[in-house]
This record gives sequence, structure tokens and C-alpha cells, in this order.
Amino acid sequence: MSAPLGVILAGGQATRMGGGDKALLMLGGQTLLARVTARLAPQVADMALNANGDPARFAGHDLPVLPDTIPGFPGPLAGVLAGLDWAADQGAETVVSVAADTPFFPDDLVARLQEAAQGQAHPLVLAATEGAAETRSRARSGLIRHPTFGLWPVALREDLRAALHEGLRKVVLWTEAHGGREVVFPSGPVDPFFNVNTPEDLARAEALA
Repeated sequence: MSAPLGVILAGGQATRMGGGDKALLMLGGQTLLARVTARLAPQVADMALNANGDPARFAGHDLPVLPDTIPGFPGPLAGVLAGLDWAADQGAETVVSVAADTPFFPDDLVARLQEAAQGQAHPLVLAATEGAAETRSRARSGLIRHPTFGLWPVALREDLRAALHEGLRKVVLWTEAHGGREVVFPSGPVDPFFNVNTPEDLARAEALA
């Protein structure tokens, strides 16, 4: 399987951080976006950023900026769709999505997603970790899926567009309908999918960095 394109999802409203762009928050002297970009770049053929509003605020990061094409901030699937449309224009077959507020995701994310997709007609895989005992009752088979980290097929982009226009918002409902899989990553000693949602999270990330 050839290297996918990467799309960094930053299209949310960051309400728990008080609004603004979480991707531009500073962590250890770098923006979160710079850290995510550096981690993703060796794993993909090219990258773009899904973000809404004025793209000029990301000018220093040298990334194409892809706005949602579905209005009303419908969630990460709209960002995935924007990435799939961009990838189709590039002649690519797959996209890997990552979240702009998750600076410690695995260095082998793409390789393991692709490995898990072997044999699928349309490569569609989400990252997951094993849930703690108190959360397993809320996660299928004891797994916590991380729906902003996935491998997505360009071939299903029109199906995804139709589903979004019909009101679909929950990622796993769509992936399960299309035979999606999960690949489980180790969850310790540091959760690789720890994301910065609050000022307290940012302070914790500073300690981890």
C-alpha cells in the first residue's frame, strides 16, 4: 500500500479552551501544530490542515488549509471529507487523519493502520487503546476508539458526503457501516492519544514534553 496523504484536523471550536485555535497554542517552545506536523511528516506523502476561518493565521506552517464543506461545524467527519476531496485532486487513494491537539501520537501510526487494513476492499481503520476497567463498559470489547486518528478511503468520499448531509455526526456509526476495523496501540506509560482540551491539559502536556 502506497503512502497516504495526511490531514491534520483543526476545524473544531475549542470551547473548553475558551475558543481560538488550539493548534496554535505553545508547548515547549513550539505550537501544537508544529509538533503534530513534525510527527506526521515522515509517515505520509504530503499533508494538509483542516481548519475554518481565515487561513492566513496558519501561514507560518506552510500547509494547504482545507475548510469544511459541510456548514455548522459538524465534527471531525467533515474534516475527513475535506481531506478526502483534497486527496482525490492529488490522485491519492487514502488519507490518514490526526488531531491537531494531540502532540504525542505514535511514530508508527500510519504503518500500523495500513497493516490492519490488509484485505479490506476499502481501507478504513481507526486507532484504539485498551480502556481502563471503569471505562470498558462504555467501549466496545474494552477498546477506546480515537475517531480523529484513522485511515480513510478516497473511494468512499461521496458516501461520506451524503451521510453528513443527512445529519450523521458520529464517526463510528459510519465506519462500522462500512466494515471499519480498529488497531490497538499501547496506552502507557503515557497515553499516545492524550489531547489538549483544557488549560489543565496544556499544563500536563508541558510536563510530558
